[in-house]
Amino acid sequence: MLSVMGAFAEFERALIRERQREGIALAKQRGAYRGRKKMLSDERVAELVRRVGDGEKKSVIARDMGISRETLYQYLRAAA
Repeated sequence: MLSVMGAFAEFERALIRERQREGIALAKQRGAYRGRKKMLSDERVAELVRRVGDGEKKSVIARDMGISRETLYQYLRAAA
């Protein structure tokens, strides 16, 4: 009995996730699903890349720009 109820719960969850993916796809098509705004402008990203190239510590650069180190690494990956 419990295994049947578990199977129905899994099936229902799969349907919910499918509808959610469809809704997100529709929102992206109409431009409503853009994600979070970028923290740094293009000029600041260029400065960040320059400073990393000059050999400054990434933690210091991140602190100066008001972002986390992970965000700094994401900008570096995008700039490469």
